[in-house]
Amino acid sequence: MKINIVNQSKHDLPSYETIGSAGLDLKANIDEPIALASMERKVIPTGLFIELPIGYEAQIRPRSGLSLKKGLSLPNSPGTIDSDYRGEIGVIMINLSNEVQTINDGDRIAQMVISKYERIEWSEVTSLNQTERGSGGFGHTGES
Repeated sequence: MKINIVNQSKHDLPSYETIGSAGLDLKANIDEPIALASMERKVIPTGLFIELPIGYEAQIRPRSGLSLKKGLSLPNSPGTIDSDYRGEIGVIMINLSNEVQTINDGDRIAQMVISKYERIEWSEVTSLNQTERGSGGFGHTGES
């Protein structure tokens, strides 16, 4: 699948790190380092603009290494970029650690997964088919 992209960043296009990678790494495109205090959130620009076909979304997800080692995550994970959005991709980051964390230009800050989705049409009814589970919710099937 080919996707149109405008790269106004100082960096190469997002790429897969391995043949089995589902996500493309997104890099910070900033002029100065950004310090994130504990529990602080900021939008980090990437300098990238994409044109997705209808029926596809881009999901923006945290990088596991940043989450584990630095406590940096994405509060709206996964973030969704709709097929009709044409603005710059920005990554909302949060510092969940107790220390200030610094983001530098070119740091890999998130991963982007392109995903197909289905649009639905509601069929309003007065009842639903019954299942064995029924309305059992959170923790219904046990703790382990």
